[in-house]
Amino acid sequence: MLKKPLIILLSALTLAACSSDKEAGKKPAKEEAAPVANEDVENVMKFQSPLTGEEMKEESTDRAVAVMVNNHPKARPQSGLSKADIVYEVLAEGDVTRFLAIFQSRQPDKVGPVRSARDYYIDLAKGYDSLYIAHGYSPDAKAMLESGEIDHLNGIRYDGTLFKRADFRKAPHNSYISFENIQKGANENGFSMENPPEPLRFASKDAAVDGKEAESVMISYFNNPLFDVVYEYNRDEGKYERYSNGEQTVDYETEDPVLLENILIAEAPHKIIDSAGRRDIDLESGGNAYLLQDGKLREVKWENTDGRILPYEDGKQVPLRKGATWINIIPDSPGLSGSVSYQQ
Repeated sequence: MLKKPLIILLSALTLAACSSDKEAGKKPAKEEAAPVANEDVENVMKFQSPLTGEEMKEESTDRAVAVMVNNHPKARPQSGLSKADIVYEVLAEGDVTRFLAIFQSRQPDKVGPVRSARDYYIDLAKGYDSLYIAHGYSPDAKAMLESGEIDHLNGIRYDGTLFKRADFRKAPHNSYISFENIQKGANENGFSMENPPEPLRFASKDAAVDGKEAESVMISYFNNPLFDVVYEYNRDEGKYERYSNGEQTVDYETEDPVLLENILIAEAPHKIIDSAGRRDIDLESGGNAYLLQDGKLREVKWENTDGRILPYEDGKQVPLRKGATWINIIPDSPGLSGSVSYQQ
C-alpha cells in the first residue's frame, strides 16, 4: 500500500513519508486546568459527553467502564469497539497488542472477547475512574486488583455467570460480558456507576488543524503483518477508518465500523521483566508522539495528566476534535520499536 518510503529517524520511531497515491460524582473542569495550545476551545457545554465532546440530549451521569479486549487474530472481529469513546492499544507479551476500551457515552449490548489484566492497563483505566473489566491477570495485576486499587469485575471469579463463553470461538478467545451483566456485577459489589469522568478538552468545530497531509498511516509492530494497523482518512465522513492485517475493524454483530476523530501514537519505554515476556511500560515520563486529526499528521509530545495520555505542544495541551479517540502506545527503544509510515 505504501510505496518508496523515505525514512527519517525521529527518536526511536521510524517515520516514512510516501508520495500521493489514492489507491494505496466529579464535575467539569478543574480550576487549575492545564494550558491549551489552541485558544479557540469551547467551554464545557451543559450536556456534552465528557470523553467525546459530542452533544447529548441529557446530562451524562454514567461512570466510565474500561474493558480489556482481545486482539489476537482468532478474536477478530471483536464486539463493542465501535461504541468505545477511547481505546488504548498496547503491547502485552510478545508482539501481540490488546485493547483497553473505555465506554461512557454509549453502551454496546456486549463486549469481547475479554482478556486478562496487566498492571499498566489498570493504571490507564484509573485515569478515568473506570470500573475495570478483565478475565484473568498477571501476578502484578492480580496484586493491584486484590489490594483494592480499582473497582473491578474479573472472569476468573464470574466465568459462566457474568461472563459468558461463546460457542463459535475457543478459549481464551471466547469470553464476553454484556453491559446488563456489568451493571448487575456492580450492584452486587456495591460499586457506584453514577460518577462520570472529568471531561477532556475539545477544540471548537471551526478550529484549524496543523500538520502534514496524511491520508493513510500505518503502524507496524515487529514487522508482524498480523498486527499491522492502518488508519485511512475518510474525507466524506471526516473520520478515520481502522484496519488490522488488511481487514477493516468492525463490530462482529452489527458490522458497524470503528470510526475515529483523533489518533495519538505515543512512544514509551518498554522493558521485558520476566521469562513469560511480560512488560514494564513507562507511562509516566512522557515522550514523542504523533497526533492525527482531520487527515493531518502532527508531531507533538505526550504527557501523563492525571493518569491520562494526552497530546502536548510547547508545554500546552492540544485539544481533541469532538469524537472518538484511539491511542497507540509503541516502544521507543531501537530494535524494539514499531514503525509508522504515512502517505499524502
